[in-house]
Amino acid sequence: MTKKTPTKNEALEALDFIINVLKEHEKDLDRLIGELGNITERLGNSGELSGRIEGIEERLANLQDEISNLIEFLTSAPAPSPDERKPPISASPAPQQRTVRGPPVIIRCRKWEEFKVLASGAETVSFLYKDAEKAFQVDALKNGRVITFAGELPGNAELLKRWLSGELEVSEDRILEGILAIG
Repeated sequence: MTKKTPTKNEALEALDFIINVLKEHEKDLDRLIGELGNITERLGNSGELSGRIEGIEERLANLQDEISNLIEFLTSAPAPSPDERKPPISASPAPQQRTVRGPPVIIRCRKWEEFKVLASGAETVSFLYKDAEKAFQVDALKNGRVITFAGELPGNAELLKRWLSGELEVSEDRILEGILAIG
């Protein structure tokens, strides 16, 4: 079985996809902030409801700033070299400690190939397979981000574990059956 390494074009397509999704979220946040502003003006400055709305507006503005910063970071980050994209697979787990500021970024991929490019060399991978529903979910923790994919995939848990190990270049002892979540 040969391993297909993602091309630079595939990596850039995945990055463009992420940037476009973040821009859409930024537009939605702008619209929501505007609507909340209109509601606040209509209600005036009276009571507890006004204070709650102002708090929500502040949180939405902070989220918008974080998304803008993330877009700026992603567009200015240099493309990783082939050596950086493919860290060697070790027999023992050696997760690196990273300092993450703010809430973690969760990237939900709809296409397996996009997930594969983004999650290659992940620190930790978890998967969940429900045979009755033929549902498959895999989450990967990489650079303080959770990258997730959900779709159909036949097979049993041990085969999935071996397959994920080969696909994502992560040793089997760093792959667990279950759900990877933050918070």
